[in-house]
Amino acid sequence: MPEAAATVEFRMYNARVAMVAGLTHIEEQVRAIELAVTENPNLTFDLAKTVVESTCKTILKERKIAFDANDNLPKLFKTVVMNLPMLPVAASAEIEARRSLAQTMNGLHTALHGVCELRNLHGFASHGKEESRPPMGSIQALLAAQTADTIIGFFHRLHLQDRTQPSFPRLAYDDNVEFNDYVDEANEAVRIFDLSYQPSEVLFNVDLEAYRTLLGEFDVDEDSPGESGEASTPGASG
Repeated sequence: MPEAAATVEFRMYNARVAMVAGLTHIEEQVRAIELAVTENPNLTFDLAKTVVESTCKTILKERKIAFDANDNLPKLFKTVVMNLPMLPVAASAEIEARRSLAQTMNGLHTALHGVCELRNLHGFASHGKEESRPPMGSIQALLAAQTADTIIGFFHRLHLQDRTQPSFPRLAYDDNVEFNDYVDEANEAVRIFDLSYQPSEVLFNVDLEAYRTLLGEFDVDEDSPGESGEASTPGASG
């Protein structure tokens, strides 16, 4: 019975939806993963890494986001997360929702890192290993394939959803001097050993979505100043 269960046909449904929506170049990789899960489990790890990497690069290219050709998969993953709107526009100011989604993305990133580690240790074509490693089974290969499928589907849906919405001018740090000054005055400088960084610059580069949300609140408050004529604190209630 266990052997029969291992031969159940596997399909990357999320990746196939992305293929229909325009990610056509991953079709060969997706078909290969679906076969490898049962026929060559160790190959699945190599293919899972490759197809997620290919998806990340395509999204970044289509969004005209620069990346280095030598960037590894975890770095590409983080770059995509930084440049995709993780929340709907209507919920962009929901701080708790942002935190919860950030935790979810961290979990996916951890799973992805685990896939990369499995690939490095047991991938069919990894690093030209001289010594053979114990093979992984279809159950472990299925985890790698499902992780890749989830990431591809989520990223590509966000990518398409954002591109179908009205376009807005690209956010640039130097275009928001007053807001940057406000953030810097309200928060202490970020220090790492002998290095010092401006809070606004750290926020912009580390969490662009939060920067965008707070900037929007700051602009709204400036349009409707209180009796003092000063902008209210972004994120403050009441």
